[in-house]
Amino acid sequence: MEANIQNIKIELIQWLTTIDDWSLIQKVLDLRINQTKDWWETISDIEKKSIEQGISDADNGKLNSHSEARKMYEKWL
Repeated sequence: MEANIQNIKIELIQWLTTIDDWSLIQKVLDLRINQTKDWWETISDIEKKSIEQGISDADNGKLNSHSEARKMYEKWL
């Protein structure tokens, strides 16, 4: 499978060298930028605060066991 991926990459590179359409090049650049963007920068402040609260709870030992969590959420599992 790895060889196939390498071949596809080479084909894409060759294709990119033939493109003269600036808008298409810009779309490829935008895709690259979005792929390398840190996911933390893409989530909302509420999501960040929730994650930070979870980390704080874990650091302070406020955790539930896996079996307790399964009991709490079993109707959704």
